[in-house]
Amino acid sequence: MKLYTDAELAQILDKKIFHKIGEVADRMGVECYLVGGYVRDIFLERPTNDIDVVVVGSGIEVAKELQKALGKNEKTGRWRAHLAVYRNFGTAQIKFYDTEVEFVGARRESYDRGSRKPVVEDGTLEDDQNRRDFTINAMAVCLNKARFGELVDPFDGIYDLEDGIIRTPLDPDITFSDDPLRMMRCVRFSAQLKFFIDEETFDALGRNAERIKIVSGERIADELNKIMKTQQPSRGFVELQRCGLLQLIIPELSALDVVETRNGKAHKNNFYHTLEVVDNVAKRSDNLWLRWAALFHDIGKTRSKRWEPAIGWTFHNHNYLGAKMIPGIFRRMKLPMDAKMKYVEKMVDLHMRPIVIADEEVTDSAVRRLLNDAGDDIDDLMMLCEADITSKNEVRKKRFLENFRMVREKLTDLKERDYKRLLQPVIDGNEIMQMFNLPPCRQVGELKQYLKDAVLDNRVANEREPLMQLLMKKAKDMGLTK
Repeated sequence: MKLYTDAELAQILDKKIFHKIGEVADRMGVECYLVGGYVRDIFLERPTNDIDVVVVGSGIEVAKELQKALGKNEKTGRWRAHLAVYRNFGTAQIKFYDTEVEFVGARRESYDRGSRKPVVEDGTLEDDQNRRDFTINAMAVCLNKARFGELVDPFDGIYDLEDGIIRTPLDPDITFSDDPLRMMRCVRFSAQLKFFIDEETFDALGRNAERIKIVSGERIADELNKIMKTQQPSRGFVELQRCGLLQLIIPELSALDVVETRNGKAHKNNFYHTLEVVDNVAKRSDNLWLRWAALFHDIGKTRSKRWEPAIGWTFHNHNYLGAKMIPGIFRRMKLPMDAKMKYVEKMVDLHMRPIVIADEEVTDSAVRRLLNDAGDDIDDLMMLCEADITSKNEVRKKRFLENFRMVREKLTDLKERDYKRLLQPVIDGNEIMQMFNLPPCRQVGELKQYLKDAVLDNRVANEREPLMQLLMKKAKDMGLTK
């Protein structure tokens, strides 16, 4: 965070595009201001390409005149700047080489309670700043020549930046009720910038949480993805849980935030364990979908939780139950239903396998099966499993991580020695059906799995002759031959 005088802001904005915008606005007799994220990020010393300009007048007309002012290419006769006009939204975009600038007219808005879409009217700069979501996004810098670089900050956003606070310009209940997506943006900015949410603003999140139901799943998912991409995603999910939004968005995750005690035995809080795992993954990988897998890896624990007097709390098969839940969660949340969902589903399903192997003897057979089932995602799976070791018992944690190291070594060794064994057996289902005059049926699947298991268990080479002998013996036992 760095404070700048108006003169210093003018130096920072001493670029052709900003001067040209000011010149065009002056000729047209209108005020124009740089607003929003670009201004905020100047003070935060963060790189940004998010350039938004508010015109007290028609943003579209200023954009059109700016295109003319930037001229044409002498060789091609085409405009140097590309102009796109979005009349339905009253906005225009200028793309000048690698720079994109969004233009909009200053406006005031009024909302109907059942919709996020406002009724828009022309307004002043003050009206436009009043409608902004947060004080740190409501600052404006004038681009007109006479006031070039002058900061207009009616809500003291600069001080909120300095203090690391997210706060709404006006009554937060009105801000969030008018456009409930701003609640998600509030938490997202808090997570991205590592800012605290102002107490009054946070309380309004809770009071208006139910309003999130009118926001589309796609918009919510977009904000969640941005939270997930932060350095410490747990910050965002803790705030979502605290204010009551998470139980409306991902109730399955929210439900993990419980600790039950019986006969003096308690299980851990699986919600906070989950967030620790997500943060551990985030430290090691920027793979968005591996982070989602970490968030959902224990999602099945609520359904699988049982009390067994001799043992205590158990969560048997929570990985299997969790994997079965993934398609429904993704569909409801409007997350992609393609290979990304399948990847998360697989990670959730397999995340206990390396732990079981590491806790027992690390055999070739067990590791070979793991490698076969995980395929190209084996390294991601191992990363997730290592991130899942959050025990505060350092001796136990060290033992697990040492065993995982052994599993990794065994994986590397098997990849080199047994690559051929990881292929499908050379005798496939079609050949089995022809040999025994069978239609597609359970017996064919059983024979295929028998051959595959034999290869994976290293009981037979993946070669035709020994596999054929094994197949004929098994077929005879099943009554398929005499």
